[in-house]
Amino acid sequence: MTMKPLADRVVIKMVEAEETTKSGIILTGSAKEKPQVAEVVAVGPGGVVDGKEVTMELKVGDKVLISKYAGTEVKIDGVEYTILRQSDVLAIVE
Repeated sequence: MTMKPLADRVVIKMVEAEETTKSGIILTGSAKEKPQVAEVVAVGPGGVVDGKEVTMELKVGDKVLISKYAGTEVKIDGVEYTILRQSDVLAIVE
């Protein structure tokens, strides 16, 4: 199944959190923070949203930084995705 987001929405897939710290300590599942870096899977066309013209600056494959609790989480074909507005993306990670 494929997803095609509408308007200024973006579909992202979270990047797995590090399992070890820089000093080599292995983290348990409960000690890991929710990842904030994600990869863009699909991008809406943009257009007029709430009376303002929105140009999409993100593209598929971009790595982005999001706030911890942004968007709506959905599970499709056993894979978890998050759908959010482009304005909820904090930065593009290069």
